[in-house]
Amino acid sequence: MWRILIASKVIIVCAILMENTNHASFIVEQFAQAGYQIDPDALTLLTEQDTSHSLISQILDSLDESTLVVSPAQIDPALNTRITTQPGTEYPRVPRDPDYEDEWTGELDVISDITDQSTCVGEYREFVDFFRNRFSRLGDMLRNRGVGFRPIESLNRRKLGLVEGREEVSVIGMVSDLRTSKNGHRMIEIEDTTGSLRTMVLKNKHDIFEQGQKVMLDEVIGVSGNLSDDGNLLFINSIMWPDMPIRTSSQLGERNVSGKAVMISDVHIGSDTFLEDQWLGFIDWLNHGGSVAGNGSVDVKDIRYLVVAGDLVDGIGIYPNQEDELAITDVYEQYKVAADYFNQIPKHIKVIISPGNHDAVRQAEPQPTFPEKIRKMFRPDVVFVGNPAVISMDGVRTLIYHGRSIDDIVANLPGMKYEDPTRPMIEMLKRRHLSPMYGSRVSIAPEREDHLVIDKPPHILHCGHVHTVGYNTYRGVTVINSGTWQSQTEFQRRMNLQPDPGKAAIVDLATLNTNIISFQ
Repeated sequence: MWRILIASKVIIVCAILMENTNHASFIVEQFAQAGYQIDPDALTLLTEQDTSHSLISQILDSLDESTLVVSPAQIDPALNTRITTQPGTEYPRVPRDPDYEDEWTGELDVISDITDQSTCVGEYREFVDFFRNRFSRLGDMLRNRGVGFRPIESLNRRKLGLVEGREEVSVIGMVSDLRTSKNGHRMIEIEDTTGSLRTMVLKNKHDIFEQGQKVMLDEVIGVSGNLSDDGNLLFINSIMWPDMPIRTSSQLGERNVSGKAVMISDVHIGSDTFLEDQWLGFIDWLNHGGSVAGNGSVDVKDIRYLVVAGDLVDGIGIYPNQEDELAITDVYEQYKVAADYFNQIPKHIKVIISPGNHDAVRQAEPQPTFPEKIRKMFRPDVVFVGNPAVISMDGVRTLIYHGRSIDDIVANLPGMKYEDPTRPMIEMLKRRHLSPMYGSRVSIAPEREDHLVIDKPPHILHCGHVHTVGYNTYRGVTVINSGTWQSQTEFQRRMNLQPDPGKAAIVDLATLNTNIISFQ
């Protein structure tokens, strides 16, 4: 069972005779302190390297919870993604993944987009199909993590005495109810296609109780634990999310990519708080280059893509009394002004635009792209996609999502803050879903397929919506929230939300190194 493997992480180290005893002892000690064994062949690989604390930390961060012995296959990715361009300087190289070889058909490919594929009319059967599709796909991801899950219906055998005593069982379910008992325990009700099950996380199990506090309604999780004597309640010992996979060297290969991509969002053209001077400075910089504030130099000649993650304009009627805060009160006039701006961008830069909740498309996600009346205002080479959308820029798989579900994640998970937008984005990756909760602040159309499930791990997850800037990495995925071009609105002032405007994220497509530059 999965819990037994986790409990078996004891400090057991193979006795290996090597010439460089001190170096090997250092490596063994680092893994032992983290609770892992290390395979002799893996140890040999590391002793042949200039192994540092940072390299070992990178390997430890990549390990799956079920790992007991660290194998050479788990060492290889960290070693193979180090390329040295100057003595003492290391950069990770983006892997060429054979799983995505069918996507390398050109410089820019649109891989996934709801546009022209929506079949939703709001019938009852569509809701059933939608949730079954979500459960099936996320359930398969959990099963691929190697735990022997069983259907909830099979637990009824406990009542008939057909299940051994306090045997640990593992099940997959969609969360249908969350509450706290009068004694302070976390109650999580889950269901699958065969039945439902009440589960409990005891408050004195501090680590697992903290995990239980992070469970969200409507997400799909795996739980392991022991049944009560009557079989009606499962006491949880562990909780598992679908999560991003750990990829091995046998699945990776090197590819050559050059150039950079600029990530921006939430331009809000038409608002009286739109920062036109900073925006014009950005457009001028794309055309002529020059000095900008950032954490590294950027040559605009290297820029090949510009990706916009929604809210191109401020829109009309998005919130009460919005007309009092508009400089342009006609939505089509807003898009005409936007087109004039974007048509000034150098033609060697491919522009990709996705909508957000302020744009003139349906509010329910997934959102199709802009109507033809709006698209025709822009020059023909601008690429319009839906929200979310998956694109490939020279093989760099990029998931674009406006990010409205960040509101739900911040409101429902402890420790989440708008000031650090990458943390809720990482929660999306852990759950393999862009909007885990259904029917909260995000309106979701019940398509027969759940287009918000993250099937294949992207290289980049790019969001906006919250008007703050941040970037991070999680299990090989570069996570970017690119901020806004709008100063503080009246609503944000009332909510004490401080935006971080006038910035752009520059991503090196060869290394995924990210640089935030400012036009303030």
